[in-house]
Amino acid sequence: MKLLRWGEQRPETDPGEVALHARNVRFDWSDTPLHWMPSEPIGSHLINALNLLLPEGERMFCAAYSEALPYVKDDKLREAMLGFIGQESMHAETHDRVLREVFAANGIDPLPYVRQAEYLFRKTLGSSDVDGAVGDQQLVERLAIIACLEHFFAYLGDWILNADLEKFDADPRVADLFRWHGAEEVEHRHVAHDVAVYFGAGYLRRAAVMSLVFPVFLTLIVRGTKFMVHQDPALPDLGYPRLLTRVFGAMWRGALPGMPSLLRSALSTFEPGYNPESVGSTAQAVAYLAASPAARAS
Repeated sequence: MKLLRWGEQRPETDPGEVALHARNVRFDWSDTPLHWMPSEPIGSHLINALNLLLPEGERMFCAAYSEALPYVKDDKLREAMLGFIGQESMHAETHDRVLREVFAANGIDPLPYVRQAEYLFRKTLGSSDVDGAVGDQQLVERLAIIACLEHFFAYLGDWILNADLEKFDADPRVADLFRWHGAEEVEHRHVAHDVAVYFGAGYLRRAAVMSLVFPVFLTLIVRGTKFMVHQDPALPDLGYPRLLTRVFGAMWRGALPGMPSLLRSALSTFEPGYNPESVGSTAQAVAYLAASPAARAS
């Protein structure tokens, strides 16, 4: 299958939903630089910050779906959830290796931030011991939060599949990591929304959750970027105003997704009849996954 080159149009024929399955991937992280886009150290660190959040976040996704599965009577949705769990589990494991084999090797101690991520996803958003109707509603809230986050991950996956990171001399291994992950996010973008709706998360509830999730997600990413910059001896320890100025500069140059497009993507979820299938192209995602160096090496 031909791999799209950046800037080419997406395939006109989209296969729609596909059977989801986890792909084994193999990365060699030896001598991987922290500034994997050499001319864009802040852009590198903002995307690096996802490695700090994703392992715990995706483990929470898997735990919530495992908790929800016994209540799902729709065989097609159940199959999609199982495929989703397999893919998210592989994402968590792969990004966790980056913390150990890239960050630690470059003198970055991820544990202080990771402990906070553990508290957020295990305690605040983790499984509740409450039984009955209250416990059921807490599960629905978690499923609605996952649906909101998965919208952003699909948006980011679509962005990175089409971003020309090569013009910033991006390390091909790190670029492949996020493109492989992003392609699978596009591939399974419908699942979290379908699950939330199946469990009764209606329009108003999803809109309210998105209003909370969007600013919190951005705050966590910027905070993770500040954490990385603070520990990076090659960069000055920037305060938030100067850091944000450099983040916006990286966005303007195309090393990061732009704020206007991110905001438009968030607002699209408030449209009546919102459908995550409008985010990205399954055909493009499958094409990349067939050619991903890490997926082919396994």
